[in-house]
Amino acid sequence: MTHTTLVSAEETAAHLNDPQWVICDCRHDLANYSAGYKAYRSGHIPGARFLHLDVDLSGPKTGLNGRHPLPHPATFCLRLGALGIANDTQVVAYDETGGAYAARLWWMLRWVGHARVAVLNGGWQAWTGAGLPVTVEQPVVEPVSYNGRPQPQFTVDGSQVLAQLDHRGTLVLDARSADRYRGENETLDPVAGHIPGALNRFFKLNLDADGRFKTPAALKTEFGAMLNSHTPEGIIHQCGSGVTACHNLLAMEVAGLSGSRLYPGSWSEWVSDRKRPVAKGNA
Repeated sequence: MTHTTLVSAEETAAHLNDPQWVICDCRHDLANYSAGYKAYRSGHIPGARFLHLDVDLSGPKTGLNGRHPLPHPATFCLRLGALGIANDTQVVAYDETGGAYAARLWWMLRWVGHARVAVLNGGWQAWTGAGLPVTVEQPVVEPVSYNGRPQPQFTVDGSQVLAQLDHRGTLVLDARSADRYRGENETLDPVAGHIPGALNRFFKLNLDADGRFKTPAALKTEFGAMLNSHTPEGIIHQCGSGVTACHNLLAMEVAGLSGSRLYPGSWSEWVSDRKRPVAKGNA
C-alpha cells in the first residue's frame, strides 16, 4: 500500500525492516539551531535519517528570497540519493511539533515528483506513546541514484502573488499564528503584518488535542468554509518562510482538496521588497 499523506505509528512500525521504506527525522527548533540533531542523537526511530531544516530542506539565502528558500531541485535530489531514498521508496517524515517540519519534507518530495511520502500522524509523541522501539544507533546508509521530476506548477513566486492579489479566483492562506498575521508580536521578520487579502489559517488548527490531524471530514468542512467559492487550484499557501504553510497544504490534501500551491518565500521574502503592500489587523 502506498501512503501519500499520513501514516500511523503502528503501520510504520510494521515496516521498520522493509528496505523499501525510509524514515526521516525532521525535528527542529527555530530558536535553537542544533536542538533537532541533539534530539535525534538522544533517541530516534530505528533506521531514521536526520534532515536539518536549514541544511537539507533549505537553499542559500540572498536576503531577498526569505528565511528558508528552497534548494535547487538537483541539489535536493542528490541529498535524497545520499540518504538512500530511491524513486520507489516509501518515505515517512516525523517531528515532535505536530508535523510542522515533517510537512516541509513531505511537500518538497512531492515538488520533485515523489508521491510515496507521508507524515507520521502524531509524530514522535505518537511513536513513543505507543511504546514502539527507539534507538541511538545511526543507520548505515547505502547511497542510491535519485532522479527527480520537478513540478514547477506546485509553486508561485512573489511577483505572481502580487499580480493575483485582486484576482477573484485566487485566495492566499496565511499559516502563521493569529497575532503575527495581525502584525502583533513579530519577532522573526523585520516587518509585521500580512499580505493584503490573505486569510489566516493557523496551522495548529489542523490538529486535534492529541497532536494528530483532524479527520478528513472535519478538515474538509473547516477549509471549505474558508475557501467559500474558491477551488483548491486557486489557493496559495504562505507563512513566515514557507515551512508551516506546507502543513496547511498537507491538511487540504488529507481533506481531499488537492491542487493548491505554495509561495515558498512567504512573508519573509515578501517584505524584503518594501514596495510590496502590507496589511495589518484582521482585514
